[in-house]
Parts: sequence; C-alpha cells; structure tokens
Amino acid sequence: MTATTPKATSIPDFCEGIQYFGEALPHFETYGAKSAIAEGSVGISDPTDQAAVYQTLLVADALRYLTLQVTGSKASGHPGGFASQAEAYAALVMLGYKNIITEVGHHAPGFYSAMFLDRSLEDMGISTVQQLRDRYREKHGLLGHLSGYIPGILAPAGPLGQGQHFAMAAALLHKDKLFPFTVGDGGFGEPYVMSSMAHFHTAYPSATNFLPVLVWNGYSQEHHSMVSTKTNEEMLAYWHGNGFEEVILVNAKDFDDKNQPGDYVDSTAFSFEQRLAFTKAVLAGIDKAAKSALSGKLTAFIIKQLKGAGVHARGAKSHNLYPKDTLDAPHIINALKGRALSASAWQLVRTNCEKAGGGPAAKTVVTEFQLPLPELGELPLEEYAVGGDPKVSTTAMGRLVGKVGECDRTFLVTNADGNEASGIANINQALKIIHPTTDDLYNQSPNGQVYEPLSEDACAGLAVGLSLMGARSLWCSYESFAINGLPIWQTVTQAMAELRRPTPATITLYTAGALEQGRNGWTHQRPEVEAYFAAMMRNGNVFPLFPPDANSIQVCYDWALTTKNKGIVITASKSPLPIRTTFEQNRQGLEDGAIVLHEVAGGKKVVFAVVGDMTLIPVFEAAAFLETEGIGVKIVSVINPRRLYRPNDVAWDTCSEPDGVFLDDAKFAEIFGGDALIGVTGGASGMLEPIMLRSNAKRDTFAWKRGETTASAGELMAFNGLTAEALTKRAIELVH
Repeated sequence: MTATTPKATSIPDFCEGIQYFGEALPHFETYGAKSAIAEGSVGISDPTDQAAVYQTLLVADALRYLTLQVTGSKASGHPGGFASQAEAYAALVMLGYKNIITEVGHHAPGFYSAMFLDRSLEDMGISTVQQLRDRYREKHGLLGHLSGYIPGILAPAGPLGQGQHFAMAAALLHKDKLFPFTVGDGGFGEPYVMSSMAHFHTAYPSATNFLPVLVWNGYSQEHHSMVSTKTNEEMLAYWHGNGFEEVILVNAKDFDDKNQPGDYVDSTAFSFEQRLAFTKAVLAGIDKAAKSALSGKLTAFIIKQLKGAGVHARGAKSHNLYPKDTLDAPHIINALKGRALSASAWQLVRTNCEKAGGGPAAKTVVTEFQLPLPELGELPLEEYAVGGDPKVSTTAMGRLVGKVGECDRTFLVTNADGNEASGIANINQALKIIHPTTDDLYNQSPNGQVYEPLSEDACAGLAVGLSLMGARSLWCSYESFAINGLPIWQTVTQAMAELRRPTPATITLYTAGALEQGRNGWTHQRPEVEAYFAAMMRNGNVFPLFPPDANSIQVCYDWALTTKNKGIVITASKSPLPIRTTFEQNRQGLEDGAIVLHEVAGGKKVVFAVVGDMTLIPVFEAAAFLETEGIGVKIVSVINPRRLYRPNDVAWDTCSEPDGVFLDDAKFAEIFGGDALIGVTGGASGMLEPIMLRSNAKRDTFAWKRGETTASAGELMAFNGLTAEALTKRAIELVH
C-alpha cells in the first residue's frame, strides 16, 4: 500500500497524530460508502453482509495501526498479542458487544485503541491520536496494564489467569448481557483458568453469558506457548472435556494463499480477498458463539493466528517493544505504512465504533454505573456481656453474614476449605452451599449463596470480581491458605483505589490462624500472610482488622459493610475466647485504631500493643505478674492498625474514595505512652510498624517466627517465644 498525506481539510480532527495514511482499499466505494450499522442499531444485523465484513476488517486494521503507533511512541508496551486477535475484537464490537474483559494485561494498548476509537477516552481528555500517544504510559494517563481508572474498561488486568473471574461475576449480575473475555496462550497455561470455569458452570449451569475468546497464536511472552503443539482436534477436545458444549475455532491457516510455513500464519499477508474471507469466518463465528452463550450453552471461541499479525514482528518477538523500537525505526515505519488507512476509512471506523453497543463503552458498559443493591437496614448485632462466657468470634460474625445474604440475594460467600471447619457452619445453614445435589445434611442447594470450589484463586476471584462489579461478597479462608487467592484480591483492591465509581469493599474473613493449628504443623501455620497486608496498608485503602473478641468482630463486619472501594481483612480465631470489649469500645477502636483493655498504675509503666485475640492470653498472664512487682501495665488491643499510621505514611489521598482518618499524636501518646512498649503479635511483625514508627519509648517486638507441630496453642506460642515468662522478663529489662 502506498502511504499518502491527503489534503488537510479531508482529515478528521481525531486523526491528528496519525503519521501515515494509505490509499483507499479495494472496493471501498462499494462497501465503505456508509456505515454497516444502521441508524438506531447497536450492531450489524447480518454478519454475512459483505459491507459488514469489509468494515470489520477496517476496524481490525485500525486497531493494529493504533496499537503499534501508540506503543511505538514510547518504544514500550505490548502490541503482538492483541494484534493476533484484532479481527475477533473488531467482530465483537461490530456485533454490538462492548462489555469486553481480558485476562491479558499485555492487551492494554489494543483496548486503549478501542476506547479511543469509540470516543470513551474523551472522558479523560483524549480526543486525538496525538493525545493518545502523549498520555500512553504516563502518570494520570493510560497505564501500562488495564485498570478501571480508564473510561470504558471493565476490569484490571495484570497477573495471568484472572480475567475469567471478572467475566463470570459480571455474568451472574447481568444475565441479559454478554461478557466476552480474551485469554492468551500464556495465560491459558495457568491451571486456574479452565478449572475455575468448570466449577462455576457446575454451580451456575444457566449463567453461560460469558464467552472465553482464546487467542491461540503459538507464543507466550518470550517463547513458544505450552499449548502450541496441540492439534486443532486436541484443542477442541480439551475444551469439550472441560464442559464446553459449543467450541468454535477459526484458523487463519485455512485461508492462507501465500504458503506461509507452520501451523500459525498471519492473515494480513493474505490477498485482500482472502483477508475478507478470514474476517467473514471470524465475524460469523463470533456471532454464532455469542448467540450460543446467551442461549444457555457453555461456549468458547478460538481464533488461531500467528502472534504479531500485522505489526512490526512475528512470534514472541512481537510481544514487547524495546528502546530500539521507536517510530523512527525502519521496521516500525514499514509496519505502520502496511496498516495505514485512508482518512475516509478512519472516519468510517470511528462512526462504527461509536455507534456499536449503543454508544461509547464509557457510557454503556455495566461498570460505568453503580449496581443497585437492596438496603440491609440495621443488622441484628448481639452484644455479649464483658467477662461472661467465652464466645467464638467467627460464629458471631457468621450469624450476621447469614442476615446479609437473606437481605441481598446477589450476595455471595466463597470458601475453599469449608465454613464448618472455621466455626461458621451457621453461614451454610442460613445460605446453603451451591451444589447440584440437594442434601439437607450438608446444607446443599442448587440455589445457595455459598460458593465452595477447592481453589483459593477461584474463591477469591469470584468474590472480588463481584465486589468490583458493584455487588457485596465475602471471601472466607484459612489464614494459612489465603496466599493462593491473594494475587487477584490485591489486583482488585488496588484497582478500587483508583476506580471512578463507588463499589462495596471487598471483605475477607481469615480464620483458623496459626496458633489454632498446632497439631497440623507448619503446613497450616502461615501467618506470614499478614506481612502482605501490612505492606498494603500504605496503599491507602487496605484495612486489616483484628477483633479481640466476639463483640468486636460484629462491629468490625458491620462497619466493613458500609465502606466503599476498600480491601478489608478480618482475622479472627474459631476458638471460644473471653469477651473483653463492648460495642461502644469497638466503635471507638475502629476510629482510633486501638483500645485500652486493661490498665493498672505502678512505678514504671509497660505498654503491651497486641495484635490478635489469642495472643492476649499470655499478655494478660504477664501483666498479672508485673503488677505484683509494682510495675504499671497497660494492655492495648490493636484493632485497626491502618489508623495508627501518620497521614504522610499512607497514600490515602490518592484513592478515589479517600479515607484520611488517622490517630493524632496527642491521642497516640495517651493510648501508647509509657516507659516501655512491647508489640505482640501471633503473625508478622510488620503489622506493628505504625506503632513502632511513632513510639519514642524503649521498645521491642514479639512476633511469629516459624511453624512447628505442637499439641496446643500455648506450646506453639512458646516455640515462638510468645510466653508470659518471656514477656515479663523483657518488660522488666526495658523499665530498669
């Protein structure tokens, strides 16, 4: 194709910044004279119509051109993967489907190009290609991987193996809409992708309105993909074997008239007639797949085309741009010229993309609106008498969880290891485990609200996906195994920090902490996970909560349900423990970060800052001995450590729903002031950092070291140095 520069008056304003224009493609006068999407329609009416096919190809080429020019403008980013499925994305748009999600963060520049073409990015002041180039990979611009900060983008994408969770969550909440998501060769190697969809389909057999679109291009990030050696028959059998009823595969190789070697070929190298034939097959296949998914069949679409089709390189070499890959580099120039469209074609593409789906994605996709939720009213909190019979915290919270589910039928509880094992069987009794087999003994029902795949990734994924999409959820896990679900929890929580709309906090309950798992040994003793949350507190929207008793946990959960765009982690024991606090104390403790449980005057004062509930037991024992020695003691329960940081320690003011409440210096001194300070936690010492940063007293930390098989919590605490004797000895040393 010859690159030309048309007269300035014929170039649409949005094209400012496009470096190369091409001559009109063959038959443009015939098939490009008017939009294939009729006025008032959301998509093309006939996927076999030649004008619709032709204009779908134009959209695919426009996406490739912009993807390469945008990444080339910074010599950075990932054009190859998106380029290999451009026809599939274009087909979805032309058919009117814009609630498109991806599992592939590397597809970001392609998605941004799509949002530019349909005018969604005008909401962030990007109206021209030049502005698109300028703000790509820049602060307050188009970040390198997808995020809900970008208008029209439904979900974040970073770590592989996550996109299906968002699509499935959206499918549950919007049963009349289709949620396609692209999954790449590399991500398909993650074990969670297929297994999570299989479990979801067993639990929700009628929720088939999500559509995996496998981008089968033969390569992952830096080498051949692990599924590249599968035959077409093997790939189809794999999907069918995992429960997919309809699997549609369109292979570019079947249309190749240039004798390209290998199983994966580049359709942009075909003759123009064969390019149209391939595009027609993709368009028809996507149309069939979409209708199948919406009609109740579990469906997948596979596009098989060489990675990098139509951009600067092929195979894994197309994945990433490097400093040498600038817009001045000959290979980039040649690739752009090869995809260059005429000014008239650009205008037609803009018109189609804007009309498709009923308007820009930023005005139409489901995440651009707050999901209406039923009011919960006042939850029936039950306040236990301080000093009364010991109570199980998790069970007290479980009763409230059941009430939430009864009020809100979209509410979902997820758990991989079993609620009964965590002292929250009452959740199963109230809401029922989702299972095709009804069984009252095991609290099972096809219409339940407790989702129990044996995968923390699947548990966390669906729970946080629902929160991101605007619904309430609760992910329950053993603290020891939570780490397997945390990557997607972190992805969503950080996305919530910049989300452009309020959404319910993603709430978790971690039970059966290390101290309760003595006989199970170190495999069940992994409180190091708390270091993960301790680090995330500085993000600004992450709030780990440590209720000391069954009254406290009710207040914590009640508060969590009222919050927006936060990640709230409640960690509690499933053992009966003393009631030490009132509701009023806990409400103050959530606000201040901590509450004083016990205080006795003496010659010198030792302050114990305690994270957790079981860890209070040796601390109270130590206090009793110290008091006999005439040493003053104060025991402080750290409930909400995020409040104990100083404002400048935390990026709270960068969050979309900012929470700038921190304990001031005077109140900090009032609560934690003394001659010596000892921080005590059964988990990671990092959770005590806010206190240690601010205290000027002589101080020390007692924390988890490592796991071991023991007969009791006390023996395990002793193995980690968390004993009354050790605490007493260190307290005396610090005050003398």
